Formats: sequence, structure tokens, C-alpha cells
Amino acid sequence: MCGIVGGVAERNLVPILLEGLKRLEYRGYDSSGMAVLNDSGLPESSQQSEILRIRGLGKIAALEEKIDAFDQGEFKGQIGIAHTRWATHGAPAENNAHPHICNQSIAVVHNGIIENYQSLKARQIDLGYRFTSQTDTEVVAHCIHRHREHTGCLLKAVMQAVEQFEGAYALGVVSIHDPETLVAARKGSPLVIGVGIGEHFIASDVSALLPVTQRFIFLEDGDVAEIRRDAITVYDKQGKVVERPVKQSSLTASSVELGEHRHYMHKEIFEQPQAVTDTLEGRITQDAVLVNAFGNEAERWFESVEQVQIIACGTSYHAGLVARYWFEDIIGLPCQVEVASEYRYRNPVVRNNTLIVTLSQSGETADTLAALQQIKQLKQEKNLPTLTICNVPESSLTRESDMTFLTHAGPEIGVASTKAFTTQLVALALLITAVGKTQGRMSSEQEQKIVQGLQKLPGLVKNTLENEDLIAKIANGFADKTSALFLGRGTMYPIALEGALKLKEISYIHAEAYPAGELKHGPLALVDEHIPVIAIAPNDELLEKLKSNLQEVKARGGQMIVFEDEKSCVDAHGDFEVVKATTNVGRITAPITFNIPLQLLSYHVALIKGTDVDQPRNLAKSVTVE
Repeated sequence: MCGIVGGVAERNLVPILLEGLKRLEYRGYDSSGMAVLNDSGLPESSQQSEILRIRGLGKIAALEEKIDAFDQGEFKGQIGIAHTRWATHGAPAENNAHPHICNQSIAVVHNGIIENYQSLKARQIDLGYRFTSQTDTEVVAHCIHRHREHTGCLLKAVMQAVEQFEGAYALGVVSIHDPETLVAARKGSPLVIGVGIGEHFIASDVSALLPVTQRFIFLEDGDVAEIRRDAITVYDKQGKVVERPVKQSSLTASSVELGEHRHYMHKEIFEQPQAVTDTLEGRITQDAVLVNAFGNEAERWFESVEQVQIIACGTSYHAGLVARYWFEDIIGLPCQVEVASEYRYRNPVVRNNTLIVTLSQSGETADTLAALQQIKQLKQEKNLPTLTICNVPESSLTRESDMTFLTHAGPEIGVASTKAFTTQLVALALLITAVGKTQGRMSSEQEQKIVQGLQKLPGLVKNTLENEDLIAKIANGFADKTSALFLGRGTMYPIALEGALKLKEISYIHAEAYPAGELKHGPLALVDEHIPVIAIAPNDELLEKLKSNLQEVKARGGQMIVFEDEKSCVDAHGDFEVVKATTNVGRITAPITFNIPLQLLSYHVALIKGTDVDQPRNLAKSVTVE
């Protein structure tokens, strides 16, 4: 949610900042902006530096056009900050776009929400500060300006200012009075420092800086960093100098490029066989799951677990719902799943010896992180081991948890999650097996069967992707549709929920999912020839019941699209469109595999509808604020 990039160098930073914004555009695309200290601010100049700023409404391309047209290409600077916005406070508008400037001397970019901004704003108005936007970020600029006047130092000004802020923030700050210094700060919103030679950078995530460096410092909550061309100094929340390790990223610039694909979502759908392979690598042998893949102390933690609590949001929540069936059906361990934004506010009763599992693609999801922090307060009284399943190393959730399992999905740029969801399911399958074998709830034969199924999974996913042409043809029938129903039973109900979410996210079609057995309890009233009904039909013990539910739809004249196992043999005639999506899948591999055609369906329907597939309206990739 919103993207920051900045830097200080011995070369013109504008092209680097612009490229960084393009790579962060998935985080927000309502508006964007850039501010640089012009060349007159360099030490060898005797002139006073000034802040040059350009802001644009809409996507980065609009900002790029303005930069190209600026005063015959004179928009240049060797220190600067830039931002792409997903609106929270204040509608998408140029005056609300970042960077925000105070008295032509301080420029700020900000991710997060300053919760006490109204009281700060009232105080600042009394002090004579003028506001030109509806954002909460302007109070940050004014607050830093006021402290800079008193301290004469940008670093001290930021340190004093952040003590007044309640909420979450990642900040990049420059000043005309400190023309060689970029100051960064973070609390609750991610921020990394890219380490170069004679130049250093900041960004919301590493993908923005891959063209210029693969060496990164991951700031921790409460950190403030002073960044100069020749030095990086990090201070912790107590104001003490600390050493944060420099880590080498395995990602490359090409890993976040489209290649031959039209959209990132399409690219990421087709990366799933490799993502599954990478997530399994080093976590299984030929016939067993390695328990220590969840951490060196995992076996000790798992031995005492009496129940599981999964906390997540959105797509990750759906992955948790699938896992609930697995935990209770396969190893007989009670499991609860809850949306993080509800869990953290309802004063839940947490029983002793509960394994707390948080799921997040980014590891920075605000509600999930807050729920985990709330649970950690109970750990003094109860045994509550915590595990985060996440796609981003060094994220806040990974640092807050006792155990971490990284899904090696690679960068996911499309807002609609695909490979992150699939690899979360793989991770959860490994988790139930690890817990089951540790507690003696699973035989070695069961474990071997699950492992063998997971080893087949990349091939199953690849085979399912071969249905794309047929699915694209089916998608043509959605051109005039405004609503859809998804049906599933057992583990396929959460997959139906996920399919409906994908269709909503990127095609803007109203879609709902129900357990197929619930049709007669209300949803059947919606069924007519105008509403397509999408069903998932694996060859399992609930197949015959599902077939009866499909007949109920047929009897009401509904348009039926069924994704089935080749052995399910759903009767295909009349308004039934049947896709033999896969075969030879088990209770673990079935939901993972059947998810793939639903992703393809939503993608091709979005193409038919002409929507922005990778950057759907009103949505951003990482929800790092409430």
C-alpha cells in the first residue's frame, strides 16, 4: 500500500527513482510524485539549493510525461525521494500526492497512517502552518520542519518528530539545509535501504532497487537512518547507533519483468509449477517431511500443540480455511481460522498450547501483524508458539514469530494473488504433516503418500494450465454478465471462495461462493439464465452429493460451468460446460490443483471486460494500514 523510493548518489537520480516507482506501482497507482534537490545544492555550489517537485494524477506514465516536459529536461538531482500512492486520507488528487513540502525546505514521502494527525494538525494550524491537502502526511512535513528549526539538524528533527506520531509510518525525508543527507524512518510499514558504492537508496521493498543493487539493510520497527553517499548510520528506537546486517538478495531485476507475458498475473499463474518446486525444495525427502524446515525448535513446539489458530486476511484467509479441513480431517487436531481484522478486536479466548499460525504474502499485513503482537502479550501466561508462513524474508511478521516458513514464490506483482496462495497451501500441507508425525497422529505410510502427492504437484499444475485455451473460450460468455455464483464442497468450498474473490478483484463482476449444500437455503433464488454458476467437482466422497446440487441448478435454467476430475464424469449436456481440469489428485493436491483453472477463468474474464488486470481499481497489493 503506497510505494517509496529515494536515494543519494553522485549521479542524476531521476531515472533511477522513476524506474523504482514503476516497479512499485503495484503498491498504489492513484497518483505519484517526485522531489529532488537540484544541482545547485551540491557542496561545490555556492548557491542555495531548492526542492524541485513534480506530481501527477493516475499512473506513473503520467508523472513520466511531466518529468520529460519539465523545463527542457532540467528536472535533475543527486538526492531525491519519490512515491506512488494508494489513497487513504484524501481522494486521489494531485494536491494529495506525495512528496509533501513544508515551507520549501522539507520534503517528505510517507507510507502508513498517522492516527493522531487531526490533533497534530490543529496544533500546527495554531502555529501558523498552512495545509494544502487532505492527507495525514502533511503533519509529518510540518512537524519535522518545526523540529529542524529548533535543532538545526535533519536527523535530530526526524527523531524528535516520530516520537509524536501514533500509528504506522515509513518515511523518506530531505531538506535544502542538509543537501547531502536522506533520512529514513519506519514503524509498522516496511522500508529497506539499498547499499551501493558511493550511493545508497531506500524503498518499500527490494524489487524497486534491483536494477542498482542486490545488497539490502532491512530496517526494524523504530529505526531511524541517516543516509549519505559515503555512509549509512542506523539508530534504534532508543536513539542508539545499531548495526543492521547487509543481506544479499537472490532476486534479479529480470525476476520482476513481464517477459513474454501480457500481464504480471498471467506470468505469475504460469510460474506456479516452479514456485511449488521451490517451496518444496529442501523441505522434503523422497518419503518424509523435514520438521526442522519450520525452525530448529519446531519439533519441541509442535509436541505440545493441542489445537491450531490460523489468522489471516483475504486470499491468505482462504488458504487457512483449506488447512482447517486438513488439520481436523487428516490428523484430528482442532483448528480455527479467523480474519485478522475481526480477531484482533473481539477479545478472543486463546487456550493454552495453541499453535498460532499467521499467513501473509508480504509479511506486513497490518491487521495480521497487530493480531500477532496482541497474542505475544499472552505468551507470558500460556504456551502459544507462533509460526508465520510468508513470502518475504525480513518482514515484520517473520521477525515477530517464534518460527518462520518462507514460501519461495518469488516476487508477486499482480494485485490478485496467485502463486503466493498456491505456495501457502503447499506450506500448510507440509505443516499438517510435520505436526501430525511429531505427535504420532500420522503414520509413516500416510506421510509418504502426502509427500508423493506433493512431488507430483508441479506436474499436475502444469497439466492444468494446458486448459487455458478452453477456459479463455468459456470466458467469452461472461462479456455481458454482472454476477456469478461459485460452488464447492469440503476443501473445495474455500477454493470456491477464492475463485469468487479473484473474479471480483479483477473483472468487477459481483461474485459469491457457497457450500454447494447451502443452495437450497437461499442462493438458489438467484439462479437463472443470466447468472453463471461455477462448480468444482473432484472425484471424492462428496461427488454424488455435488452432482445432486448441480441438478438443482439445471432445473432452474442456470448456466453451469464445472471444473472436474476426469473420473468425476459430470453429465455434460444442455447448458453444462464441463472442463476436465485434472486427474489423479488426492485430498491435499486436489484443492491446490483446482484453484488453477479458477485463476485462469478470472484472468480471461477480466480481459473480456477490458479491466486493468494487474492494478484493479481501489485495490493495492500490500495492505499495510488498517
